Amino acid sequence: MAERVEGKWASVRAESLLKNFRTAGKLFIHYMTVSKKQEAHGLGKKMRLLPLVGATYFMVAGGPYGLEDIIGKAGYGRALLLLLTIPLVWSLPTSLMVGELASSIPAEGGYYEWVRRALGGFWGFQEAWLSLTASIFDMALYPVTFVLYLGKIAPAWTDGHRGTLWALAVVVGCGVWNLRGAKAVGGGSVGLFAVMLSPFAVLIGMGLWRGFGVHGAGLHALAGGTATPDMAAAVSVCLWNYMGWDNASTIAQEVDNPQRTYPRAMLIAAALAAATYVLPLAAVAVAGIPAEQFSTGAWADAARVLGGTGWWGVALALAVVVGGTISGVGMFNALMMSYTRIPYALAKERLLPEVFRRVTKTGVPWLSVLLCGVAWGLAVQLSFERLISIDLVLYGAALLLEFVALVVLRVKEPEMVRPFRMPGGMVGAVAAGVGPAVLLVFAMWAARDEKMAGIPALAFAGLLAACGPVIYLVVQATKQRPNTDFHG
Repeated sequence: MAERVEGKWASVRAESLLKNFRTAGKLFIHYMTVSKKQEAHGLGKKMRLLPLVGATYFMVAGGPYGLEDIIGKAGYGRALLLLLTIPLVWSLPTSLMVGELASSIPAEGGYYEWVRRALGGFWGFQEAWLSLTASIFDMALYPVTFVLYLGKIAPAWTDGHRGTLWALAVVVGCGVWNLRGAKAVGGGSVGLFAVMLSPFAVLIGMGLWRGFGVHGAGLHALAGGTATPDMAAAVSVCLWNYMGWDNASTIAQEVDNPQRTYPRAMLIAAALAAATYVLPLAAVAVAGIPAEQFSTGAWADAARVLGGTGWWGVALALAVVVGGTISGVGMFNALMMSYTRIPYALAKERLLPEVFRRVTKTGVPWLSVLLCGVAWGLAVQLSFERLISIDLVLYGAALLLEFVALVVLRVKEPEMVRPFRMPGGMVGAVAAGVGPAVLLVFAMWAARDEKMAGIPALAFAGLLAACGPVIYLVVQATKQRPNTDFHG
């Protein structure tokens, strides 16, 4: 009798997983087909709410992948506390700031334009420099993530130089995808989101079913810790998993009705990120899987445990692994769209050659896509897994400049039309930057012992940041006269 029930339950689980994949696949095909038809008729070239939500989600989260080290270093209880509290002092203030500035100044180049308008050209250039420099350390991770999960499917495919070739294929493929335009990237992000999270919907259901069954661990498992907690590292990884809200701002001219769309997209994406982080964590915790088992790639092992020793466990684990490859592609693709608009914005101010202003028929700055792709492609062989601190320092400095710009613009341009305004008046605008600033100082303290090229990682990041003013002075000294003939 027990075997019959178990067999029936396995059949139901299999049918559920297949149904989820079919639905997600249809949604992905629908978005890609609609995008092609609209491009063929010259319609719908701008990104609307749902595609912007999808792109923003991948710029920030990219699914539960990346949480493994938080669980392994902090244990379930502390990891859950971090995932619930850090968004309140990091993600929420940032998304509200982005909502106000992106809706008030919906310019291509986003955060660069905000800082330049508030603080002048020098600080605007520093904002762009810090963001593009941080991208080198950030963007190299996502092709490597793709290769990591692909290796779990077929290890021979990623042995030796093959892994590098696959990583470069991700860079090239995303570059081609980006040349189709922001709407294609946003629509594709929605489809990738659905496919990527389908196995996690099954994993969450199975974890909760097992956790609250007769022999389940129940809610008290959420209080479980780990034998050797490392909270400082866990906080840094958590901040990294929640950063990037401002990246969506750089494509403002390619978004339909940005004044209304941006604030809504930020809040929806923030809620999705929190939910897709917390629910899988809670499911594996109550199911009784030890926190010590979690490190990069451990979601596949958790899926195999929950699915059992039969073919169902193998299928679910494989689906989770495929989701990991999708996460790497989706994050790289969306962030490529974001970062490549910065050189375009700099060229408009004659801080880069005007050839960077040339765009395709879909409005994509093709030279930025090409050169940024080459730079990121050269970086994929480097190992940045332990250098999240450098990314955080450079990105964090740029983020704090944006919070300063928010306050300065409130004082400097009080009559500016603000379709969305951060609540709390001037006090709220000032207070919004306090939480992120405190967390960044903590992350810097936590990374005090890390090394890069034989020197402290923070000193290395400081040297990179210090290059910004020097490069600005050189650029100003060699600035060319404006030339309005930049189409092509």
